[in-house]
Amino acid sequence: MKTYDVVVIGAGNGGLAAAIRLLQGGARVLVVEKHNLPGGFATSFRRGRFEFEASLHELNDFGTADNAGDLRLLFDELGITEKIEWIQIPDAYRVISRAEHLDAVLPFGVEAFTDKMESYVPGCRSSVKRFFDLAEEIRQAQVYSSSVNGNTDPKIMVSRYGNFVRTGSYSVNEVFKTLKMPKKAADILNAYWCYLGAHCDDLSFIHYAAMVYRYILRGVSMPKNRSHEISLAFVERIRELGGDIRFNTEAVRILTDEKDGGVTGVVLHNGTEIPVHHVIANCMPHVVFGRMMNRVPMEETKAANTRKFAGRGYSLFLGLNKSADELGIDNHNYFIYDTMDTVEQYNRMKTIAGNNGQATVCLNRAYPECSPAGTCIMYFTTLYMEDDWGRITPQEYVKTKNQVASRMIERFEQDTGAKIRDAIEEVSIATPMTYARYCGHPEGVIYGYESQYWDGLMPRLQMMAEDHRIRGLRFAGGHAMRLSGFSSAYFSGDIAGRQTVGDIKREG
Repeated sequence: MKTYDVVVIGAGNGGLAAAIRLLQGGARVLVVEKHNLPGGFATSFRRGRFEFEASLHELNDFGTADNAGDLRLLFDELGITEKIEWIQIPDAYRVISRAEHLDAVLPFGVEAFTDKMESYVPGCRSSVKRFFDLAEEIRQAQVYSSSVNGNTDPKIMVSRYGNFVRTGSYSVNEVFKTLKMPKKAADILNAYWCYLGAHCDDLSFIHYAAMVYRYILRGVSMPKNRSHEISLAFVERIRELGGDIRFNTEAVRILTDEKDGGVTGVVLHNGTEIPVHHVIANCMPHVVFGRMMNRVPMEETKAANTRKFAGRGYSLFLGLNKSADELGIDNHNYFIYDTMDTVEQYNRMKTIAGNNGQATVCLNRAYPECSPAGTCIMYFTTLYMEDDWGRITPQEYVKTKNQVASRMIERFEQDTGAKIRDAIEEVSIATPMTYARYCGHPEGVIYGYESQYWDGLMPRLQMMAEDHRIRGLRFAGGHAMRLSGFSSAYFSGDIAGRQTVGDIKREG
């Protein structure tokens, strides 16, 4: 058997990025993945003549060759960018909310976005500009923090990134009030909140501003051949660098030393034991500590149990036998809410009966050839903030998931004027049960742990050293220090990979 320095458990986005960073640092790496395909949520599937994207709607902070974002720069360093054919998304989003009679379409680009906001809310320009200035400072602070693996110099943070520090303990809505942003402008800017799965009274301003800014600054991109194209490019690059990947291979145990509790090996599903002193887990700490390890420090158990599960996923995939133009689907990305009061909308999303919110995409508006001529593809996604699906009996399951799908279609038709129901050719539905089965996360959680004040982006980045309590074990992916999201997962893998290379060098 070959010997390895590191085993990466899980070939999701974070694990794949970590593997490349490890290999670039000279480590011998094995990636094990229980599925027969790489990527985790970064994958696609076929139904009839349609190929559906499983999860990715748009990849932020990527940019173009002459206007590269931080994510593109990371992909350049990893040797991934040129292996993928990219398309650009036309507009940022359309947000519709019944309570406020709101219907607004926003463009990419800070200046264009600000101009459009001023047209919807005269007098808001100065507060929107202050928001983007703050967001740029936050982005720079995060780049600095990542560059030093979270070991930031307090003097540098205060002198260069003072507003990052000042806003660190405040919510989105608290900062918007301080900026004296008009309510309607704040409502429009809050449209992305469901991408992070926490309402704007709880959601860290730093986390939200960084995400919104990365969407608006350079626009967003999408791999032409769905996110599976990214996953395959990562696998190809790992093999080019001499790494090994085993699919259909589940890691079932992480072995630890009886004296110091550090990692000593990994046991696979077939009983094979791989001696190794470093593991990067691209899976949920609840899974690792609950199923894969015998001895877990009490601090780790408490930290995992204190954290709150974020949104449980529900997705509806439609293949339609008419074009987007024929059906009246005008935009690529829709946010449809009952209300822009994010606290109230969040509470409605705790139950199946109360949840009518949705984030909906028509990929053909960005890539007309993504489906056969004269057809189009749509993805509908919503979150459930509590485990209401766990109360559904097996006898009610199919009926319930179909009722939710029908309600989502009806709501989209009513709020946009598009007529899509009679054009449905293919339907596929993923509920929290589907996601629990597919990714192994409790309750079908797809958003990791919820971004709250004490456990948001800034505390996680600042606490990376303290969170590393088990020698040789680090995490990457949506449950790690960068929280959920595709871009965040790649960056978390980058950080975990570089940190582990440093660990190996220090150990000699």
